[in-house]
Amino acid sequence: MAVCGRFAPTPSGRIHLGNILCAMLSWLSVRAQGGRYLLRIEDLDAMRCPRSLADQIEDDLAWFGIDWDEGGSAGGEQWYQSTRSPVYDRYFARLEQQGLLYPCFCSRAELHAAQAPHRSDGTYVYAGTCRGLTPEQVAEKRRKRSPAMRVRVPDRIVSFTDGCQGVYTENLAHDCGDFIIRRSDGVYGYQLAVVVDDAEMGVTEVVRGRDLLESTPRQLYLYETLGLPAPDFYHIPLLTAPDGRRLSKRDGDLDLGVLRMRFGRPEPIVGMLAAAAGLRPTAEPVTLAELAEDFSWDKVSRADIALPPEILRT
Repeated sequence: MAVCGRFAPTPSGRIHLGNILCAMLSWLSVRAQGGRYLLRIEDLDAMRCPRSLADQIEDDLAWFGIDWDEGGSAGGEQWYQSTRSPVYDRYFARLEQQGLLYPCFCSRAELHAAQAPHRSDGTYVYAGTCRGLTPEQVAEKRRKRSPAMRVRVPDRIVSFTDGCQGVYTENLAHDCGDFIIRRSDGVYGYQLAVVVDDAEMGVTEVVRGRDLLESTPRQLYLYETLGLPAPDFYHIPLLTAPDGRRLSKRDGDLDLGVLRMRFGRPEPIVGMLAAAAGLRPTAEPVTLAELAEDFSWDKVSRADIALPPEILRT
């Protein structure tokens, strides 16, 4: 089977160095295997993801040297998740026909008050408060507020081997819980949208940050339940500031606007990231094409990568 990879950014701000590392590694993996590379814009929440920021991402990627075979603005509206609700409707209906969906009326505050943080990232496992509501109770609650929709998960272990992090195992009921696939405002959730899009677009390998590792078992559950082929996963280490703080769009850390003005050309940034990720022994400037010649996942660091202090100088 031909390899197909993708970069799927959320245009809620200028992409930063951590985003570029993800795009770089996913692009290198595909190009090293002679595969097809896609650009999809994950703008499910269109209000906070203006098209102008999506256009800026394309410009930044092109400047960095990353090209794509399909997708982006040249590919048309089907490459923007905000336009794909009719597609998600069909898969939502499949889950509904299997009796796996139910309305949830819990507020965010109620969810956090009812459950202690779970795992290391402070996420919450849903307690199933609305799972057993009667039709009469649902009708009464609908008069007061619109519900989100959750999918029921079984008490079952899901295990898979990640190409970067190794074997990962999770119990859907105890470690995840029933999860939201459509918000109360009608916007589809990431878990359903990403599964449907990757399957329909023929994606065979997904490269993303290890902060999304815990999402994968629930996505594998959806792939199985919907009868869709699942891709291979590579959850890469996070890029952090020297103090260990995760880089974030919210903080404006090293976005491409700053880096483009500072370096003027991409090769020094590519070389720095290549050394940080373990692809090269030194941070000498290098092109993406040169890196693709001998790229291997065996070289990529598994632990989070702290940037050296001098990188943060302006």
